[in-house]
Amino acid sequence: MADHLVAIDQGTTSTRCLVFDAGARVVAGAHAEHDQSYPRAGWVEHDAEQILANVRTVVAEAMDRAGLRAADVAAVGITNQRETTVVWDRATGRPVAAAIVWQDTRTTARCADLAQGDPDRFRRRTGLPIATYFSGPKIAWLLDETGTRSRAERGELLFGTVDSWLVWHLTGGVGDSRHVTDVTNASRTLLADIDTLQWAPDIAAEVGVPMAMLPEIAPSVAVFGRVTGLPALEGVPIGAVLGDQHAATFGQACFEPGMAKNTYGTGNFMLLNTGRSPVFSAHGLLTTPAYQIAGESPVYALEGSIAVTGSLVQWLRDNLGIISSAAEVEELAASVADNGGVYVVPAFSGLFAPRWRPDARGVIVGLTRYATKAHIARAALEATAFQTREVLDAMNADAAAGGRAALTELRVDGGMVGNDLLMQFQADVLGVPVIRPAVAETTALGAAVAAGLAVGVFDSTDAIADVWAEGHRWSPTMAADDVARTYRQWCKAVDRTLDWVD
Repeated sequence: MADHLVAIDQGTTSTRCLVFDAGARVVAGAHAEHDQSYPRAGWVEHDAEQILANVRTVVAEAMDRAGLRAADVAAVGITNQRETTVVWDRATGRPVAAAIVWQDTRTTARCADLAQGDPDRFRRRTGLPIATYFSGPKIAWLLDETGTRSRAERGELLFGTVDSWLVWHLTGGVGDSRHVTDVTNASRTLLADIDTLQWAPDIAAEVGVPMAMLPEIAPSVAVFGRVTGLPALEGVPIGAVLGDQHAATFGQACFEPGMAKNTYGTGNFMLLNTGRSPVFSAHGLLTTPAYQIAGESPVYALEGSIAVTGSLVQWLRDNLGIISSAAEVEELAASVADNGGVYVVPAFSGLFAPRWRPDARGVIVGLTRYATKAHIARAALEATAFQTREVLDAMNADAAAGGRAALTELRVDGGMVGNDLLMQFQADVLGVPVIRPAVAETTALGAAVAAGLAVGVFDSTDAIADVWAEGHRWSPTMAADDVARTYRQWCKAVDRTLDWVD
């Protein structure tokens, strides 16, 4: 009986495939990293063909480890790094250039010109400020720099975020495939109308993106086609496509307004379910569809996006050599009682929510001869918690303005939630319980159960909520005065990052 579900989780640094049984338990998985390219300061690129090859590899390995065939799988769900921009040739299926990653800041000047002094001038239409984070300006830059704009206007080139790139290839590729994205990924381009969840031709024209290259926009939970050319999943329906943070929201069962989750990965991303109508933030948050089930109206969310959290630990390892593996950071940080007055603000790509300051750059402040690498390691972990506090404060302010209660708990997931020191400090600085689910792989889980909902493995979101279970809870323990003091120092450190880029 086909009752297993497969998730393809294509992230910023790696691609994973997880196989789940009908009870949403992990049966097997496989993982492969891809190259990170930094050709210039502020530029970040991926090889889309390497990513596609890794998808094929990890799917085959995970299915082999699970001892399953395609006939055993009811559906596959795809979740992906958002905003990362791929442009490829319709006739060959080959990218015309390297993929421009969401962290990339090469479009700073283009975004400033587009903003015309008002970075929020598209916000009511798109839910987003004009920023380097989003795909639209990246597409326009790529077409102009590669001299391919006329080809794009003739429909010879296709754009997609990574989900579109994968679906196009996994449903047939050249000559027989589906060029499609879902509402969550489309909403991250700066080109989609937040109310209609369709492309806005006037905004696309102003940004400089030809409509002929844009994919069809579909609900997140729907059948996108069947896999072909991938023997391990041949003929299996693709039942869901969601951006990674939206998939995590689904996997955390945040189906009711007022529920929120925070994912700790390369960056941090907090989403608050706001129900069936978009809510526009007055405090620097993004308005986005959380997900849409075919045949139903979309569910919306407020999002706080933080560019650098887990990747700061990688920077300690790869650039500074303070640790030799990411896992060492907790032990090193725990070897000191506090941060010793040291604060790290990782504004490597500027500051995202709630400040939106592309002119900011990273700093380490408060250094004295007393400071050691352990204090820097602890300050790096604390930076994740402080940035999350800023986003939570913004969410609570928006909630108060809308007559809603402040958040009383935060569901967490992602690679960093296994760090007990960080999670306890997070609960302390937020002043609310932090809850890790029993199944920590919530991004992949969300893609899998959403695909299961599309094909009838689950009959409702209530059935999906029933399989969610609490794994561990951290409650606040730090004295309020200590929280206030250290957060005040953090805010002073952030001020030192501003106006660095002329």
